[in-house]
Amino acid sequence: MNVSSHSAAAIADRSFDVPLLFATRSVRLFAYGFLSVVLVLYLSAVGLDHERIGLLLTLTLLGDTAVSLPITTWADRIGRRRMLVVGAILMVFAAVLFAMTKDFVWLLIAATIGVISPSGGEIGPFLSIEQAALSQLLPGTRRTNVFAWYNLIGSFATAVGALVGGFVCQWAELRGAVGADVFRPVVFGYGAFGLVLAAMFWWLSSRTEVAPAELAVASTKGPPGLGQSRGIVAKLSVLFALDAFGGGFIVQSVMAYWFRVRFDVDLATLGGIFFGA
Repeated sequence: MNVSSHSAAAIADRSFDVPLLFATRSVRLFAYGFLSVVLVLYLSAVGLDHERIGLLLTLTLLGDTAVSLPITTWADRIGRRRMLVVGAILMVFAAVLFAMTKDFVWLLIAATIGVISPSGGEIGPFLSIEQAALSQLLPGTRRTNVFAWYNLIGSFATAVGALVGGFVCQWAELRGAVGADVFRPVVFGYGAFGLVLAAMFWWLSSRTEVAPAELAVASTKGPPGLGQSRGIVAKLSVLFALDAFGGGFIVQSVMAYWFRVRFDVDLATLGGIFFGA
């Protein structure tokens, strides 16, 4: 293969990977929004009281953090594509356990190990790995513009997911479903989106991975760390932590539950509220 053929192949890989990463973010955030509106309603329907629901949501977020940290830290060495697939499979794992059991212990296991977003926002190992891959694929002059669209598309996908999730539950209710069965199609649907994500991540090319030469240099420096970025990361982490702490008081799934219980809002309208929000 001559030089021009190599260049053409590289451009083709890059042009395929970028829209594919946009598509994976859209599917993932759609799935998060799809489930988040009805998550607490579902947990209440399977018999959990408020204290257990709060504990479950807390452990969901803590578990996602505990699982995501090693996955993202070692993604460059083990393979970004592999780690993204693992994250998608954890979505499937959580959805299947949530849909198939009412036992609090098993729900805790699913919430802690699996990937579920109570807020409808980004969670799990995906964002860090995808952004690293996008930064590698894009020239510096285009990154700000592309990341702006990347975030906008994700927010829109979450809103549409909330809208569709509400309508699916309303449809199930009109078809005669009662109790937890009203929400179970959404839980299974979340798992199905996890399978779709796993397949999409597997199609990413080797251009999203760290170059072997860079990986060889990094391997001589010991375990991955922050290096010279430690100070900047620490300051940003404090700001993000404060923002996330405030957001934790108004988690989307809890707000949806409150609207439903306090005002008896139907499920389709509930999805519409969070679509507009």
